[in-house]
Amino acid sequence: MITTVDVTELVASIYRETLHDETLDTNSDFFEAGGDSLTAFQITARLQASLDVEIPVALVFAYPSPVDLAQVVAADF
Repeated sequence: MITTVDVTELVASIYRETLHDETLDTNSDFFEAGGDSLTAFQITARLQASLDVEIPVALVFAYPSPVDLAQVVAADF
């Protein structure tokens, strides 16, 4: 079973890879880390591929930290 903690770590690792910043953690802000619409689409595509769940790109903008986004995504499990 996938937990919120697992999803949070997955989201944080995808943020680090997509935004090319290994210092990002679970509370890092997508916008402060240099995120834009292209990286938001990349993040959601990677999450969808990993979790097999539809994730609207708008969620990245509404919930910009990995921990916040993970809570919303994990609610679908």
